Amino acid sequence: MIGMADGLTVPFALAAGLSGAVEGTRIIVVAGLAEIAAGAIAMGLGGYLAARNDAEHYVSELRREEMEVKERTADEEKEVREILETYGLPGKQCDPIIAHFKANPKVWVDWMMRFELGLEPPDPTRAVKSAATIAFSYIAGGFVPLMPYMLINDAKQALLYSVVATLIALFGFGYMKGTFTGTHPWQSAFRTMLIGGLAAGAAFGIAKAIG
Repeated sequence: MIGMADGLTVPFALAAGLSGAVEGTRIIVVAGLAEIAAGAIAMGLGGYLAARNDAEHYVSELRREEMEVKERTADEEKEVREILETYGLPGKQCDPIIAHFKANPKVWVDWMMRFELGLEPPDPTRAVKSAATIAFSYIAGGFVPLMPYMLINDAKQALLYSVVATLIALFGFGYMKGTFTGTHPWQSAFRTMLIGGLAAGAAFGIAKAIG
């Protein structure tokens, strides 16, 4: 979603802005392709680093829990009791659970990771998958507003087709995002389309005024 949203909006605003300053489309296409390449790399790298940071954070917390279970057993027992009490288990019912944890330190650590810290073991391939997904989504989104400039030589005419194509894509993307995220689909669709349109309109106005 992040890659597609930025891929639709940023190249759209760039192309619209350049349309207010130039007549032909060659410069717009070259600049647009360069922006898509740079944006895909930057967004993909950002997704990769974010996933790597999550994995490193999990490993760091895992080592800390392993140390605490071994060296601060009493404190960890107290934390287990406090967590279980929130589920309605009184002290005596916690005793066999704690005894099981003491006999199985790895299970104890895994349980603490989930129920104390809310952390799940990360997918080792997540960083690469995240980078590829965001980068390719950015590229796919970026070609929507740029394609009319690749097919039509007149910048003003290409801008009209680009506006229509991109606003339709933003509307559809916003509707799908709202459906998957649980927000109101139509509200999400109009909000996404409005934000993208305002960004492009501002870029076009600034370029027109300067040019």
